Amino acid sequence: MLKIYYYPSEQRYDGDMPYRRCGKSGILLPAISLGLWHNFGGVDTLENSKKKIHYAFDHGITHFDLANNYGPPYGSAEETFGIIMKNSLKPYRDELFISTKAGHDMWDGPYGEWGSRKHLISSLDQSLKRMNLDYVDIFYSHRYDPHTPMEETLQALTDIVRAGKALYVGISKYPPEAAQFAYNYLRENKTPCLLYQGKYNIFDREPECNGILNGCEQNGVGFIAFSPLAQGLLTDRYLYGIPDDSRIGRGGYLKKESLTDETLTRIKKLDEIAKRRNQTLAQMAISWILKDQRVSSVIVGASSVEQLSGNIDALKNLNFSPEEIDVINKI
Repeated sequence: MLKIYYYPSEQRYDGDMPYRRCGKSGILLPAISLGLWHNFGGVDTLENSKKKIHYAFDHGITHFDLANNYGPPYGSAEETFGIIMKNSLKPYRDELFISTKAGHDMWDGPYGEWGSRKHLISSLDQSLKRMNLDYVDIFYSHRYDPHTPMEETLQALTDIVRAGKALYVGISKYPPEAAQFAYNYLRENKTPCLLYQGKYNIFDREPECNGILNGCEQNGVGFIAFSPLAQGLLTDRYLYGIPDDSRIGRGGYLKKESLTDETLTRIKKLDEIAKRRNQTLAQMAISWILKDQRVSSVIVGASSVEQLSGNIDALKNLNFSPEEIDVINKI
């Protein structure tokens, strides 16, 4: 008999977490999804990871976003998630929407990255074992491969769905022309693209400038945003210097060169607007993305339950006045 170590909140679907439809599909995603890129692999304790995932589900977050190389080290985020799935989330599998991806470097040799059929299928098989899953809800081609014929990459996605290893497929970080080709190919092969995952925040508005958001809307594809806080720049972490325990302070993915005097001035101006809205800067940054109904969900990361709770509180104020939008656009 399966021992149950976790009972989710009975109020998790009581209305505090809004759900948005993914393009022209039957899928609804929570406005905020939990990403496991950082803070869920070997760099964190299993207990802290479990607390964050349980808190997320207790508050209506049903979508957990992973990839083969999330960690560090590579694969460790999926392994952590797999332990939590086996020990506490398994009875609720049908309430969860779990994603993973392949395309970035994962293992040595010529088949360890990019978009070949060999890499995508091999990587997904490895991911399913790490996560203790029979299938994922959505599998992404994690990046556009300029060297592999797109037909090979997209047919692999189609065959993955037909093999029952994923219910839906998506693409991430594809340029507009390649994205349109993918939408057409997948639709013609009866495995329509469910989601486009792209970087989108107040500082990086490429999806609205290069036509990706419009393309999603025109093709019935949902858009899910990652890096809503610009790797932490759109928070109050750097208003008064660089903390030793911050991403810049630790010498991680975000570099000191990113925090220029001009950027810091912009952050301070945005923080003033957030305070007038009774929000933190991070909350306003998340709300700003969700004001666009073309966005199906925003992926947030979290190093603690407290940080995740603060991000969820962004949902308390999603309305922006025309004046606020105009001022933010000019910063």
